[in-house]
Amino acid sequence: MPLNAQPTPGRQLLTPTDHALVMIDFQSQMSFATHSIDAVTLRNNAALVARAAAGFKVPTILTTVAEKSFSGPMFEEITSAFPGQEMLDRTSMNTWEDAKVIDVINAIGKTRLVFSGLWTSVCIVGPTLSALEQGFEVYVIADACGDVSAEAHQRAMERMVQAGARPMTSLQYLLELQRDWARGETYDMTTGIAKQFGGAYGLGINYAKTMFGAHEG
Repeated sequence: MPLNAQPTPGRQLLTPTDHALVMIDFQSQMSFATHSIDAVTLRNNAALVARAAAGFKVPTILTTVAEKSFSGPMFEEITSAFPGQEMLDRTSMNTWEDAKVIDVINAIGKTRLVFSGLWTSVCIVGPTLSALEQGFEVYVIADACGDVSAEAHQRAMERMVQAGARPMTSLQYLLELQRDWARGETYDMTTGIAKQFGGAYGLGINYAKTMFGAHEG
């Protein structure tokens, strides 16, 4: 019997209202030893993710480890997207073992979570495997994570994918939340974020609009 295709999105695609974002340990001390991605690209991608989440009003948790005593403040590119939001500081390397963070996750009430942060093999693997075991769906923004080596990052991503996590990228996250250029209420915001943080794609948007008055959709 032939399948009957329908013009509807797949259930695994993210929407602004179906998940919470958790940004973990984007801090100075953690970034000093990060070598799987250069610091400029990491900061840019983290900013893109933060701006996308803030713009689409995605519930977002910002958490640090030993902020005052060792690791330092969270990247300004992230905190500026969420002015006045409290940082949830922890002692545990595994965010999922911190009661304050779990209280906020339960209060938000989303069963689909998106993680990004430093380092992939410790501070992202820990909550990802823990959340999956407790029945949550987990997405990991691979290029908004980093580790002490490319090997460490890659093996951590493989381990999470094998356990059921779904990998994605920072620009993919932004565009998946928009998904239809006819959504005029978020069009300018999405293209504005892309122009600022979207690399060559953002340059292309700016070029087309400036030279030809063109726009997506």
